[in-house]
Amino acid sequence: QKHLAESGGGLVQPGGSLRLSCAASGFSLVNSAIAWFRQAPGKAREGLSCVGSTDNHAYYSDSVKGRFTISRDNAKNTVYLQMNSLKPEDTAVYYCAGDSSLSTVVRGPGYWGQGTQVTVSS
Repeated sequence: QKHLAESGGGLVQPGGSLRLSCAASGFSLVNSAIAWFRQAPGKAREGLSCVGSTDNHAYYSDSVKGRFTISRDNAKNTVYLQMNSLKPEDTAVYYCAGDSSLSTVVRGPGYWGQGTQVTVSS
């Protein structure tokens, strides 16, 4: 069974930083594309970043480009999202998701983590 588990969320002040982790089990991340999404109350789910299955090429939405960085550690079977310069509008539940390719993980991921809450507030 394929599982993803997010961790690292919490409460942070505006301008602060958090690093989210997405740990995979039951499969190897080297064979999957992984994406980060978020959803705030009353808003649609938003794609933030993704990384391919064969290399570390990364892609970002305009809302987070320059502030967030996605990376993967194949030895730990984990993908990270480093979030800097956080704003109150970044408050949301953050999810990682996976699928076989970048195109499919962006459009309709096959499997999701449970989510981790990020709250940015003074």
